[in-house]
Order: sequence, then C-alpha cells, then structure tokens
Amino acid sequence: MKRLQKQTLLGIRDQFGSYAWDDAEIAELVDPQLGIITGFQELLDQLELLRKVDLGSIPPAADISIK
Repeated sequence: MKRLQKQTLLGIRDQFGSYAWDDAEIAELVDPQLGIITGFQELLDQLELLRKVDLGSIPPAADISIK
C-alpha cells in the first residue's frame, strides 16, 4: 500500500464534495500535529495488516472457552 499523501485527500475532497474539509483538516490527517494518538496513516497501516490476515486460520468465536 502506498503512503497517504495530502494530494490524494485533496483530490477526494474535490471530487466528492459531500463534506467540505478545509486544508488544515486534511493536513492534520496526513501529518498530525494536534496530539492525535494514532494518525490516519497508522490506522490505514493497521487496517492493511488486518486485511492480510487469513481468516481461515482463526477459530470461530464459539470455539473459544472462557474459564
């Protein structure tokens, strides 16, 4: 997966104008400066790792016993 770029988000904003993000909000998603614990890129990276998990290797929840 490619790293998130500000220009990508600007393009999405311009093409799907249902929410009027300003440039400062987009800049914060790309390079957090306001104390966000997890930046948007880190969230995307974590989602990418989850996407690659073979769900067949995980037992069904019903098979998990709680003692």
